[in-house]
Amino acid sequence: MDSIEECVRRVKAGEVDCFEPIVETYKKQIYIYCCRMLGCKQDAQDAVQDIFIKTFTKLHTYEAKVSFSSWLYKIAYHHCLNLLRKRQVRMRVNRLIKPAGYADSVEQTLERRWFSEPLEYAMTKLSVEERNLLVLRVFEDKPFTEIAQILDKNLSAVKKKYARMKQKVIKLIQEKGGTELCEIRDNRTKIEF
Repeated sequence: MDSIEECVRRVKAGEVDCFEPIVETYKKQIYIYCCRMLGCKQDAQDAVQDIFIKTFTKLHTYEAKVSFSSWLYKIAYHHCLNLLRKRQVRMRVNRLIKPAGYADSVEQTLERRWFSEPLEYAMTKLSVEERNLLVLRVFEDKPFTEIAQILDKNLSAVKKKYARMKQKVIKLIQEKGGTELCEIRDNRTKIEF
C-alpha cells in the first residue's frame, strides 16, 4: 500500500481510485472524532461522508507543509463546528449506546469508563472549542503541535487553553461527585479521582 502522501499525489494527478486507501485509513478515526464532537452516531455517520466529499473536492488545495492528518482533522473540526452552529447547539452529551444482549468488548469497556456520568456532565459544560481540545488531546492522542495546526492557534495558546480546560473538567467532575476512577490521560498527564 502506498503512503498517504503518495496516494494524495496520485489523486491530484487524476488517479481517483487512490482516494479509497485514504478513506480506509482515516474513516474510523474521523467517525469516532465526529461522534465525540456531535454526540450522535447518525449525525457522525453523515458528517464522515460529507467530510470525505469535502476532502476529495478540496484535495487540490492540500500542501504537504502540514501533515495530511492535521489537514483532514481541520476539515472535520470545521464541518462539525458548522453543524453545531446550524443546530444552534453549543454542547451535546456524548453517549455510547450499548445494544441489549451483547457483551462488552475491551474497547467498549474502556469507552464506557471514559464516558462516566461525571465526565459526560463535564463535557456538556465545555465550549465547543474546549471539547474539541479535549477530544483531540485525550481521546485522539494528538500532540500539541498538531492540535495547534488544526485549530489555527499558536502552540503556547493551545497549551494554556488545555491546562485551563483540564482544571475546569476536574472541577466539574468533582462537582458531579466523580468518586469513581476517572482518568484523563495524555503523554504527560494522569488525573485520578
